[in-house]
Amino acid sequence: MNFEHLVVVNDPADPLLTELNREEVWFGLLCRAEDARPFLPGLEACTIVERSANELVRELQFGSALIRDRVTLMPMESVRFESERTASHPGGSLTITIEEPAEGVLVLRFRYLTTLPEESGSPDRAYAEYVKAAYHQSDLDTVRVIRMIAESGRIQ
Repeated sequence: MNFEHLVVVNDPADPLLTELNREEVWFGLLCRAEDARPFLPGLEACTIVERSANELVRELQFGSALIRDRVTLMPMESVRFESERTASHPGGSLTITIEEPAEGVLVLRFRYLTTLPEESGSPDRAYAEYVKAAYHQSDLDTVRVIRMIAESGRIQ
């Protein structure tokens, strides 16, 4: 399954949104890489098992399920999460890219690649649509948590 969508962070047409700068959004993405628990409900533990300049290898504990992934950081641009395929987990990747399509507009592009089939007529098609909706909601929550992190670091 290939799934891609945008989540608006800054929209000049929406005065109710507190504007975030690229550095605040990047810091929020780094927080997700370092400890994904506030971003992923049900995640019980996030352990960094390897670290280099722009890469982390993590173990994510969801109940009895253990998922190992590699996080690649492109500073101020993108974060890529690649989960390993195991007998109980199909593996896949998520790339989150910070984009500025127009002056004052900041968006995050979420790009998923999984092994889940999504061809029309496939018995897994309805499940793929459910997964897409869950991913979309999770990505909205990611921006919400990034906003909370940014707002907690601001001097009032």
